Amino acid sequence: MKRDRTHGQMIQAARSGKQNIVEGSQASGTSKETELKLTKVARASLEELLVDYTDFLRTRGHLLWNKDSEEALYVRKMGYKTNRTYETYKTIVETRPPEIVANIVICLIHQTNYLLDQQVRRLEQDFLEEGGVRERMTRARLHRREEQRRKRAQDE
Repeated sequence: MKRDRTHGQMIQAARSGKQNIVEGSQASGTSKETELKLTKVARASLEELLVDYTDFLRTRGHLLWNKDSEEALYVRKMGYKTNRTYETYKTIVETRPPEIVANIVICLIHQTNYLLDQQVRRLEQDFLEEGGVRERMTRARLHRREEQRRKRAQDE
């Protein structure tokens, strides 16, 4: 079966979201600025994917679950299980019709976006309070110079 352009774009948006989360996490040890930027890119990619899934439902005349519907709450509750993997969702995703799977994915994207929003807020707060690597290194150098100046003054 030939896939359309939207399908390819959806795959790319999903991959981009995942990859930017991974790369942002890897950058966290060296650059909060880079981590923040990549986390925001991940969030934007997942938002694009969310719109595509919503369009899928709309253009086919399927219902979009309300966030407080019984089905959405069930999917959300699954997210609280420990050690979640694809296996956690495999049975319901692989045995349901496309409109149900689309709604499940929409729920999961909303959960992920919520967590990314929390991460972005924390990273922004940390960056404002601590600065980036360059600022911290500059403070450390200035502190070191001041210590050296004080030591020389004591020695004289």
